[in-house]
Amino acid sequence: MRSETEALIVIDVQNDFCPGGALAVAGGDEIVGRINGLMTEFPVVALTQDWHPADHSSFAVNHPGAAAFSVIEMPYGPQVLWPAHCVQGTPGAGFHAGLATHPAQMVIRKGFRSMIDSYSAFFENDRTTPTGLEGYLRTRGISAVTLVGLATDFCVAYSALDAARLGFAVTVLEGACRAIDLDGSLADAQAKMRAAGVRLEE
Repeated sequence: MRSETEALIVIDVQNDFCPGGALAVAGGDEIVGRINGLMTEFPVVALTQDWHPADHSSFAVNHPGAAAFSVIEMPYGPQVLWPAHCVQGTPGAGFHAGLATHPAQMVIRKGFRSMIDSYSAFFENDRTTPTGLEGYLRTRGISAVTLVGLATDFCVAYSALDAARLGFAVTVLEGACRAIDLDGSLADAQAKMRAAGVRLEE
């Protein structure tokens, strides 16, 4: 068992991000077994879950004429327009059937405000609106977090960068993540994480 000050954060292992889903990450289901094993090693386990309303502003379908994966400017900065995914209450928003959810003590739902996207487990994309995860971890006495899940270059990376900014010691297990790699986004995310002091391990 890891130290009582360490937590495992499992990012968005949901049906829509796995093969066959609306925003599938290649090999997204391959990491489930390893993540289940990791959960037994940590005293604190939290899961995150994308939880979008159907009218979410990050969905290309809500911008007539806009193509999926194009980028628009939102008040909080550039926003990729995604295929509709992880819509509240739909099967796609559910956790992958193979994921062991019972070891988790906390589930953080994010992206539920229609006008702002939320990649990070800690903040929405304005970088200031908190999800509540930081407060939970602080009150549990956590000072180090290990991140796994989907996708390496978006929700995992954003979460890792925010955790480092908040003063946590951060490790990303890349072998327990999978990436979208949109126009070099994986290499860019890796460089940013290393620069922020995030440990990248397999």
